[in-house]
Amino acid sequence: MSLSRGQILTYGLPAVPLAVMGVPMYVFLPGFYGETLGLAAVGAALLLARLWDVVTDPLIGSLGDRLQTRWGRRRPLIAAGLPILLVSAWALFRPPEAVGLGYLLGWGLAAYLGWTLMSLPYTAWGAELSEDYDQRASLTASREGFMLAGTLLAIAWPTLVGAGRADAETLSGLAWLLVLLLPPVVALALWRVPEYRLTAHSVGWREGWQLLRHNRPFLRLLAAYVMNGLANGLPASLFTLFVIHVLRAEAWTGPLLLVYFVVGIAALPGWLWLSRRIGKHRAWALSMLWTSLIFAAVPFLGPGDTTAFLIICLLSGVGVAVDMALPAAIQADLVDIDTAAGGGRRTGLYFGIWNMATKLALALAVGIAFPLLEWFGFDATRVEDRDGTFALALFYGAVPIGFKLAATALMWRFPHDRRAQVATRARMHDTQQAYASTDSRARSQRISPPSTGN
Repeated sequence: MSLSRGQILTYGLPAVPLAVMGVPMYVFLPGFYGETLGLAAVGAALLLARLWDVVTDPLIGSLGDRLQTRWGRRRPLIAAGLPILLVSAWALFRPPEAVGLGYLLGWGLAAYLGWTLMSLPYTAWGAELSEDYDQRASLTASREGFMLAGTLLAIAWPTLVGAGRADAETLSGLAWLLVLLLPPVVALALWRVPEYRLTAHSVGWREGWQLLRHNRPFLRLLAAYVMNGLANGLPASLFTLFVIHVLRAEAWTGPLLLVYFVVGIAALPGWLWLSRRIGKHRAWALSMLWTSLIFAAVPFLGPGDTTAFLIICLLSGVGVAVDMALPAAIQADLVDIDTAAGGGRRTGLYFGIWNMATKLALALAVGIAFPLLEWFGFDATRVEDRDGTFALALFYGAVPIGFKLAATALMWRFPHDRRAQVATRARMHDTQQAYASTDSRARSQRISPPSTGN
């Protein structure tokens, strides 16, 4: 299953419009609808819509694992999610003048359903495109690199087409951008990137749960991923507050983010090169150690230290893309352990759990940071508050280091490296051949004519 460089890049392209859809859902819509419906009500509606993913992620993941069509298991679900996502995005980004909370909640539920139908099979598809240890890293790097590019485009969109804020004109432009961009890049990927027919068999929920529980490398990776997700979620949720209250440089918010993401995209090929030489888990661990080292200087910054923080954004941005690409590539390898043990190619279910862990980490980051900051006396309405801003600097720069070091400790001696993956693939193929032989004998017995005695 060897892919060309063009196919790897084509696979990653749909991540651009998917990111363009995702940023407004998290960043722009709460403020836009909150102006008329109230921030608390809008926040509750969007949270309820987001919790809908807790139900849909494992269900759609399992559905993709069990689906068998002439077009594959993943591509039909992506195609089915496309119109749902486009129609719901159009409704959310171009609402009529008089809308209520029910309108936002209904279309929000539809949007997240369409999002899951597309994004979850999309990631599982990438994991199944290659069994090669290094090529899987290239596939996830392509997807996550384009995802960062789409994130940059969405963040810059209000400045590019409007007055620098997410007003009705800005959101309408994003709706048109999605309509014009999403269908052709998805169609190109579905056309040019193959989906290999995989031999799979169904397992019961009880047996499947036991297999998952005994996949120790997966549980270890999941724990490290949640730890690192907390470490990334804290500064992500506190970035704007840090720039405004600690640096007192609100005008620098956009340029700082731009530097951070652009450097992350540019550095990704270097991390892939390193992962081919020392292994994906070691490369990821080194990136977390690097970010921890850079972030150690953050609590010492204060008003006017914008240039120093720009350098920190530049240096720490080196690791932002690899933080998403390499863990997902390792996850694809660990699904093979489940398949070798008789799980039957449950890539969709594994990535459904992976998505839930991602959302859990982001939710915990916000749930931890804001109440504790308030307890330590931080008040976002007061700029001249040294105690509060010092607490903010600690939560932004120091606390994430502890989570990253914990994740690094879990991954530094990770047991499933390149050599283990080769052995796992051999066991996986033996298991699949055994099931295929059993199925063939069963079919032969069903179609054999009854014997006649003398």
